[in-house]
Amino acid sequence: MFSPVIHTLADLIRIKSVNPAYEGGAPEAHIAAFIREFFCSRGIECYEQEVFPGRPNLIARVLGRQPARRVIFEAHVDTASASGMDIPPFEPEIRDGCVYGRGACDTKAGLAAMMHALAALHQPPPCEIWVVAAADEEFSYRGVVRLCEGLTADAAVVSEPTDMRLVVATKGCVRFRILARGIAAHSSKPELGRSAIVTMARVVGALEGHSAALAKNTHPLLGHATYNIGTIHGGRQVNIVPDACAIEIDRRLLPGEEIDAVLAEYEALLAGLRREYPDLRVEMDPPMLTDYPLETAAEEPVVVVAGQVLQQLGLPGSPVGVPYGSDASKLSRAGIPSIVIGPGSIDQAHAAVEFVDCRQVDQAFEFYRGFMETFE
Repeated sequence: MFSPVIHTLADLIRIKSVNPAYEGGAPEAHIAAFIREFFCSRGIECYEQEVFPGRPNLIARVLGRQPARRVIFEAHVDTASASGMDIPPFEPEIRDGCVYGRGACDTKAGLAAMMHALAALHQPPPCEIWVVAAADEEFSYRGVVRLCEGLTADAAVVSEPTDMRLVVATKGCVRFRILARGIAAHSSKPELGRSAIVTMARVVGALEGHSAALAKNTHPLLGHATYNIGTIHGGRQVNIVPDACAIEIDRRLLPGEEIDAVLAEYEALLAGLRREYPDLRVEMDPPMLTDYPLETAAEEPVVVVAGQVLQQLGLPGSPVGVPYGSDASKLSRAGIPSIVIGPGSIDQAHAAVEFVDCRQVDQAFEFYRGFMETFE
């Protein structure tokens, strides 16, 4: 016999909410309507906050005994693409103690647990509670950016698959493109051209050399900063000297690193290459995406209370860090002390077989409800 939270999770999985930026996407309005009905049928106030046309945040609210204090519980409703999955993405299956389907752990399990936790409050909590079902986390996090406009709160709890560990630190990210230019020519006379791919090979070599320095910059919960060349595109056909080549870089940031300073390091690296190779034509585009790291102090009430509630449930309460990002960093930048905690493992998120442990989903419900009833 499965809990009501598990049944709601299955209902959420059935609603296709792949981010519209990806193949087979669907606007969040459909899943927002389901969540609205869930809360309205229980007499809980809720309203929509438009992010894009047809793509809202859905916010449910329960007033607290202290009108001046507020806690945000947030989980995103959009998912990664379902393309290439090895299981039916929108036909949830419950077997072997797990729920299978796209979004099962990222992050519909946490959302279902938050929804039921709010509905389970039998008396006003100490603080006003918002449960926010946010749009567009998987592509450009415009949902949480819209939420943060003019927002004030005393704490935020964001659901991501952390295996119910208390996350207080996450890496940030900056993604950017480097473009190398050459001169096209017939491949039978390559001396008449200049290969942009050869130029980019020099750039990649320099980037690899620079990456060794990242290992020296470490954080006690997050380890060292990292970089990855995720894509490379160059050349038109095999018998033409390539006149353009581009790579895209994902650089993960540690708390204390500033985005402008990190980008300046790479600009300086390219400037050094230009001095070494006067004919080299290479440039950096403005970043495609930026996100700051999260670091919430262990003494913050949101961390202290979360640790206490976890220990009461027999779960580990010590703070940890994770290398991926979440909406929590944006809430933190808005001045709201934030943590990340939710059911499931990041190893299953976006996977060909996505699933979540039913036991952790029920633990998440107990944790969120306990936090709502405890935080003052």
